[in-house]
Amino acid sequence: QVKLVESGGGLVQSGGSLRLSCAASGRSFSMYTMHWFRQAPGKERELVATMTWNGEITNLLDSVKDRFTVSKDHANNTVYLEMNNLKPEDTAVYYCKTGPNWGQGTQVTVSS
Repeated sequence: QVKLVESGGGLVQSGGSLRLSCAASGRSFSMYTMHWFRQAPGKERELVATMTWNGEITNLLDSVKDRFTVSKDHANNTVYLEMNNLKPEDTAVYYCKTGPNWGQGTQVTVSS
């Protein structure tokens, strides 16, 4: 069983940046594929990006390409979602996921 805890969300102005963290405990995630999802009010949860077990970034949502990227720190068992040039439409609760395990989510609000 892997426990995931997201952090780093908050309120930011349009054009700003945030870095979300997803800390994993219970088992090392170095051999697991990690996903970032988001869910905006009234909308379905959508996949934002995936980092495969070998560090490849895939499934990057078209609307965030060139603005978001994913990285990971093996030593700290943490995956990051770096978000730049944020837009109001990026407002959502952001979740990380590996296998069947979800984090609790962190709120990102982008003001115009």
